[in-house]
Amino acid sequence: MKFVDEATIKVKAGDGGNGCVSFRREKYIEFGGPDGGDGGDGGNVYLIGNEGLSTLSDFRHRRHYEGGRGENGGSRNMTGARGEDVVIDVPIGTIVFDDETGEQIGDVVDTEKLLVARGGFHGLGNLRYKSSVNRAPRESKPGTPGDERILRLEMKVLADIGLLGLPNAGKSTFISSVSGARPKVADYPFTTLYPNLGVVYVEQYKSFVIADIPGLVEGAAEGAGLGIQFLKHLSRTRLLLHIVDVDPADGSSPAEAVRVIEKEIKKYADELGNKPRWLVLNKMDLIPQDMQEEFTREILRELNWEGEVFSISAVTGQGTKALTYKIMQYLDGYDETY
Repeated sequence: MKFVDEATIKVKAGDGGNGCVSFRREKYIEFGGPDGGDGGDGGNVYLIGNEGLSTLSDFRHRRHYEGGRGENGGSRNMTGARGEDVVIDVPIGTIVFDDETGEQIGDVVDTEKLLVARGGFHGLGNLRYKSSVNRAPRESKPGTPGDERILRLEMKVLADIGLLGLPNAGKSTFISSVSGARPKVADYPFTTLYPNLGVVYVEQYKSFVIADIPGLVEGAAEGAGLGIQFLKHLSRTRLLLHIVDVDPADGSSPAEAVRVIEKEIKKYADELGNKPRWLVLNKMDLIPQDMQEEFTREILRELNWEGEVFSISAVTGQGTKALTYKIMQYLDGYDETY
């Protein structure tokens, strides 16, 4: 499922260092001549693709990047040091635009660096201005300013995880509890009318994208309900989380709710039916603590379930952290040829 992820950052390349006005001073040499050195070039700003990143969410915390300034030149014809380059990690597939002009600067398609702001040119020392008619120039040239730009970064985000479940199973509550997404949550079916996208942070440089689509109903493969228009996109995800309400308001069986969804996804496409799917039993806080284990076993027996299963409460946070870590472990070892 593709979404557009955007971020705006400001980049400033380093200014060039100034040239130096200096004259050689040695004992017994009255007129030593000019020996002022050039300044150093300013540092560039680059973007580089990082295969470990999947979203632009890191730029919410830092939006300004500046290259190092070149050092000024020195006496004895000493050239200033070059300013330090800044290299910014972005996900592969990021498209870079100049936000003020709308011009596309380039695509980050692999791990090669993309220059987005060039450092200033070094200033010239007074040694450069020595001539046959000007033996003692007192002229130098300052370094030029580095490029300064506001960049708009865009990328098409492919959701790693897709959420399955009947309407009101708690999918939106789950995505809001583990990510920064804030979908509409209410106690009635079809609260979610459009897909919601959430980025789940596990640790630095470890995140994944989770997509919540409108709930499926019986007959979705034939076009019933709202989920049909998004059902085809779930085949693009790496893993499906099947969210099940263990205590439905209408008193229906949780196992039967699972079978309804299983029937629809298998009817829609064999590829989707064969996609890795984990069972997530939600709203466990509504089941007495001493009955939760037996209750879970009974559902698994009824379904003859042999895959991964997790018991959580999206409202209280029970079990959600362990689930997100398990998902991250799975994605780290995911075989793209699956």
